[in-house]
Amino acid sequence: MKTSIDKIQLSVLLLCVSFWGLNAQVIQIGTDNTSLIYHISKNKVYQFYYGKNLQSLKGIEKMKPFFNEAYPSFGNGSSDEVGIIAVHADGTMATDLIYQSHEQNTNVNIQNTTIHLKDEKLPFFVDLHFKAYQNEDVIEQWTTISHKETNQVRLEQFASSAISFKAESYYLTHFNGSWAREMRMSEERLTNGIKNIETKRGVRTTEYENPSFILSLNQEAQENSGEVVFGSLAWMGNYRLSFQLDDQDRCQLTGGINPFASGYSLKPNTVFETPRMVLTYSSEGKNRASINLHRWTRKYNLQDGNEIRPIVLNSWEGAYFSFYADKLKSMMNGAAEMGVEVFVLDDGWFGNKYPRNSPKSGLGDWQVNKKKLPNGIDDLISHTEKLGMKFGIWVEPEMVNPQSELAKNHPDWILQRMNGREPLLQRNQLLLDLSNPKVQDFAFGVIDELLIKHPRIKYIKWDANRHVQNFGSTYLKEGNQSNLWIEYARGLESVFKRLNGKYPNVIFQACSSGGGRVDFSSMKYTHEFWASDDTDPYERIFIQWGTNHFFPPIATGAHITKSPNHQTGRETSLKFRSDVAFGGRLGIELSPDDLKPEELEFSKEAVKLYKEIRSVVQFGDLYRLQSPYDNDGYASINYVSGNKDEAILMVYSHDFHRRYERNFVRLQGLDTSANYRITEVNKVANKSHIEFNEDIVSGGILMNRGIKVDLKKPLESAIFQLKKVSQ
Repeated sequence: MKTSIDKIQLSVLLLCVSFWGLNAQVIQIGTDNTSLIYHISKNKVYQFYYGKNLQSLKGIEKMKPFFNEAYPSFGNGSSDEVGIIAVHADGTMATDLIYQSHEQNTNVNIQNTTIHLKDEKLPFFVDLHFKAYQNEDVIEQWTTISHKETNQVRLEQFASSAISFKAESYYLTHFNGSWAREMRMSEERLTNGIKNIETKRGVRTTEYENPSFILSLNQEAQENSGEVVFGSLAWMGNYRLSFQLDDQDRCQLTGGINPFASGYSLKPNTVFETPRMVLTYSSEGKNRASINLHRWTRKYNLQDGNEIRPIVLNSWEGAYFSFYADKLKSMMNGAAEMGVEVFVLDDGWFGNKYPRNSPKSGLGDWQVNKKKLPNGIDDLISHTEKLGMKFGIWVEPEMVNPQSELAKNHPDWILQRMNGREPLLQRNQLLLDLSNPKVQDFAFGVIDELLIKHPRIKYIKWDANRHVQNFGSTYLKEGNQSNLWIEYARGLESVFKRLNGKYPNVIFQACSSGGGRVDFSSMKYTHEFWASDDTDPYERIFIQWGTNHFFPPIATGAHITKSPNHQTGRETSLKFRSDVAFGGRLGIELSPDDLKPEELEFSKEAVKLYKEIRSVVQFGDLYRLQSPYDNDGYASINYVSGNKDEAILMVYSHDFHRRYERNFVRLQGLDTSANYRITEVNKVANKSHIEFNEDIVSGGILMNRGIKVDLKKPLESAIFQLKKVSQ
């Protein structure tokens, strides 16, 4: 039971206490297990604390401010990183934010807080917004900025969040990696100064550096112990996360839109809203923080997060650009035989004057290619439905090839370097200008027209295969060109939002040349994301390990592909490829026609098995047991259902092991007072990798003593299903 003070934490908490002989108010933003506390003194708002839930505030009146202002501003004496820099209408750059008021309310599971600030001299306003999700221990923070000055104010910096911490040492984990190596983890100890994690690519912004971080206090990050803060910016554009460590052992995070080349002209009586910073604190290590975010995402930040995800077969690696209707129908026949539920036609289906037979032409001309598909898309949809599957299709509406009717008819819709400069091509394509409402309407219309003409399409894969290099908009006025970075991302989000509102029953996948849109912004309007174009199972162990620290398996597209893998050339068994893909939303990306009879039979059984266990994988809690980053060459994870009645254990060997080495795996999250029957599944031989297959073992033994999983060779794996039994 929560104490009376905890109950108050869920609503308005105003304490009149004495700070330096003055009245002060305390604002507590709370969840079930965390507290974020601010106090107002001398008309200024200071952060007091962020961490484990405070059961009592006794003695708080004796504490002087230790951290910076809640939203530090430039020009009021601060020499640290600031949340806001503004050039006011009169040309001055000093901003000094004074407390005006605040309000709090709790609606079911969500506590809403707004703190109103105003410049001391000018009609310039900043509101700090917080949403605290009680059960999930997640806090969202963002700001809104407005003014009533005589002319435009130019915003030079505009953070979403400025949160401070106090510890003896700090270890920062960030996520990085170029195409086909996304979400690799790097941990380093912070030293005095400022460490920035940022991107300036505008599109595909999470492919190289992800706007997510882990800050571990006092020690390197551990899975099941120690204080950690997970943070992630919900934004599809440029971002910057700054960590400043000073000589008083204070670390301040200032995160939000990257101000690089983004000075923003804000008109009077117009509101500028920053993206959400998503935060969760755990005193029990990383795994607890991941569970917080996964539960929160499924409930609040993912389309249909409570619905089972279907098994998909995507045509790309099985057909590429070279296909006709008969080839696709043959793939559909094989997919149906395997038990697939959605067939997705990837790139190459459109363009007539400039047919899409390679990446060099056709983008922008979204009419069905009459030569490849003379009977149109409905013919394919009908064939798919006769086989008991649904139909999906690939689009890339933000992009255009120079060799296209769209590029020739609307050159002003394309982002360009202006003044007659030659455009910089990447993948033989250019970006459309989504800061322009007409282009937003076009991008929306591409999919809207598809779904109006073909209402039986149930899945859209949205791709984006280059970043911003040609910086210039014919739509934005000359003095507002630096608004482009922000207005593009806002325009993109508005298109997602419109489609989401009109087509709630269509599954949308966010793809951007692989993992370029793995973020909480696009995720709010989609059902899943494509984590990486690299489907090599060895590489995918690392990619999915990093990705699922923040983003849940239900949203992680993970596909079985052919061997040797087309990205790495690595040979792997069909079982190993299947076992790794079982870790997310299972899909297939090959031509069933290329499978041998025994491989087809194995795939049918694997798909059947995944359907049996996917509710645990997609809705259960994920526990990371053995990291692939450790030197023992093993990786293992397990999933546990909400009621702890079922669990799935996945163990991978990705390196050589000496003959006498044995791998002991300790599970997590089980009911220690219950017994479980443990069964190895998805096997290719009769012999099991454990000595007591099909036996009953207590949850306490499985978690504390562990089980020996006999995997010695590299690129081997084993999957185990656990079910609670009454005896």
